[in-house]
Amino acid sequence: MSKKQYKKKKSFWKRIRFNYKLLFLNESTLEEVWSIRISQLSGFATVLLFAFCLIAVTAIVIIKTPIRNYLPGYLDQEVRIEIVRNALRADSLEALLQTHSLYLKNVSDILTGNVIPDSIPSADSIDFINADYDIQRSENEEDFIRSFEEEEKYSLTGLIAVPIVTEGLFFYKPVNGVISSHYDKDRKHLGVDLVAAPKENVSATLDGTVIYTGFDPEFGNVIGVQHKNGFISIYKHNEVLLKEMGDHVIAGEAIAIIGNTGELSTGPHLHFELWYKGEPVNPEECIAF
Repeated sequence: MSKKQYKKKKSFWKRIRFNYKLLFLNESTLEEVWSIRISQLSGFATVLLFAFCLIAVTAIVIIKTPIRNYLPGYLDQEVRIEIVRNALRADSLEALLQTHSLYLKNVSDILTGNVIPDSIPSADSIDFINADYDIQRSENEEDFIRSFEEEEKYSLTGLIAVPIVTEGLFFYKPVNGVISSHYDKDRKHLGVDLVAAPKENVSATLDGTVIYTGFDPEFGNVIGVQHKNGFISIYKHNEVLLKEMGDHVIAGEAIAIIGNTGELSTGPHLHFELWYKGEPVNPEECIAF
């Protein structure tokens, strides 16, 4: 290295390490308020350190906080998995919504008469097929019916038991519960006791008209519904009655709230009775509880 180059290099280091004094003066009195001595090297080092700290703090904030999720490429694996799961749930909910919409449309068409009930193969509906519809009989059937009625005109066996006609009827469960006491005609228990959750809705088992609502000291709040085809359903020990006499109800519609009223009640439950043409019927023969 030549002497000239050496002097130039020494002059360069001396220049960047030379201290400069930065003064802050009072404009009115020219009094020194604050001052600082700094060289080009120390100033550059200070700026470089500040930039490094700023970058470090920014990186920590991005890594340790949810802000990283808003930046492209920073989604972690858990967030990606959750996004995929939510997309699958959305697809499942959309398919379920379409199924329910189709179901409600079918029920609406049946209730409005746009679809004949016999054309619906599924019985999963609050509607039921009326057993009173007329079917054309053949001559052989007419002859058989006349001869049978003539033979049974004076028979006493018909007074023993009334045949129950349930063909074409879909009985709705009055409440989602567990049977705690079964039907027993010998001990005058003419229905079934169903234990369910408090405040559970009591539903009508078939379409019909409310023929009785009232309070009985032994059975509490009682409601009775007259149905077609000779059936009557009775619901006892209710907390609240939601219908009045004369109201028309459909199968599955809430008519009361399960309760614990009446002297014969030992806890929240529903005593459900089913009668056919004046005779009590075991509800378990008609309804799958």
